[in-house]
Amino acid sequence: MNEKKLGKIEKVLDKGYIEIVDVLGDDLTPVNAARVSFGGRSENFTDKDRRLSKYLIKHKHFSPFRHQHVMMIIKAPEFVMRQWYKHVVGIETTSDHPTKDHAWNEISGRYVEYSDFYMPKDFRAQSDDNKQASDGLVGDQTEAEKLWKKTQSNSISAYDKMIEMGMAKEQARSILPLTVYTQVWWTASFQSIMNFIELRDEETAQIEIQEYAKSLKKIMLRVFPETTKLWQEVYWDSED
Repeated sequence: MNEKKLGKIEKVLDKGYIEIVDVLGDDLTPVNAARVSFGGRSENFTDKDRRLSKYLIKHKHFSPFRHQHVMMIIKAPEFVMRQWYKHVVGIETTSDHPTKDHAWNEISGRYVEYSDFYMPKDFRAQSDDNKQASDGLVGDQTEAEKLWKKTQSNSISAYDKMIEMGMAKEQARSILPLTVYTQVWWTASFQSIMNFIELRDEETAQIEIQEYAKSLKKIMLRVFPETTKLWQEVYWDSED
């Protein structure tokens, strides 16, 4: 694995990021995994490999793509992580392709004190025809920002005072808002990551998690360029 691809931080939102820690495999990995049935193996990625990879993707032969893994550190607001974790649980129970090709470990508020909180650039209005979506901006941005900051500040101030008076961190953390930034180590297969991007880099997803999905797509194009382009060609570009 090219070390230049590791350690690079993709910044997301105001204080969040995705950092690649390690990568297992390359663009040849899935095609060589598929060829094991015939005892074959390629040393360089050629047009022949590209055609095989596309065939596997198109016909949903996904198991070879579970040999490619990415280990990453994600810093995101708690409300984003709650949505993200659905993919960790969901990939285990997918009826078509059940698998446990991932690992998830999160920072614990029982041991550390939280200090970073999400502050949006603007404040979106509720959609009139979609209960789970936003549409446009709130008319009074100044007042919205004032309310946001006041409510967040009150919670943070109370949390800090509880810590100062000796209250257990595991209990004091309960009053923190969902805008608190948390940190996770996530190791997942190529297939799992593509599933996440497909569902979250989509206009009906919440904007904040869309931003993480877009950043993750950039990372995958850097780490597994050929495989990601082929997946995009088969599944995403065909939807346009």
